[in-house]
Amino acid sequence: MDRQQLNNQNELELVRRLKEGDHDAFEMLYHVYKDRLIGNLLRILKSRALVEEQVQEVFLKVWKGRDKIDIEKPFKAYLFTIAANMAKNVIRSAYYDKQMRATLLPVDQRIYMHVEEKITADENKQVLHDLLEKLPPQRRTVFTLCKLEGKSYKEVSELLNISENTVNDHIRKANLTLRAFRTNQKMIGLLFALCLCADL
Repeated sequence: MDRQQLNNQNELELVRRLKEGDHDAFEMLYHVYKDRLIGNLLRILKSRALVEEQVQEVFLKVWKGRDKIDIEKPFKAYLFTIAANMAKNVIRSAYYDKQMRATLLPVDQRIYMHVEEKITADENKQVLHDLLEKLPPQRRTVFTLCKLEGKSYKEVSELLNISENTVNDHIRKANLTLRAFRTNQKMIGLLFALCLCADL
């Protein structure tokens, strides 16, 4: 059975059977998606041998975690999310593994660096977004205007019709709140960069 022959109803049935431990259903899904996963991962990792190894790991992870699969959600999205996360881990590991770095970098070092930088940037944006959601609405607005949009305290005070002292107070309290929720080194670096000019 290939992808063209697999409609939504058939796939749902296969995923249900997979969840119940049906190895035949697992093999069918493997053959449907294996080549597409290889094609996608090759764009990032470039090494056929490495990609094939990662695809095997993806499906091994799917099989071991089959009881946790949510059959109400698209299996393709679930599968490709696992693959994307594994690719991220491979790229990160390449920084510290000389043999892996030798496999990836000679092919196209610029692609490698671009992908890692994009992953880091996306994750930092998500971290900051999640942290800002913890602030009260007006404090979040003040912080965004001052620290992300680069407006002066005076501009923000006029824009929101509040005093500059109130703006400063919001920034100070926002920094305290954000620092309290920093749980890893990426958060620390990001928030230090944003808060260097804060009046604490």
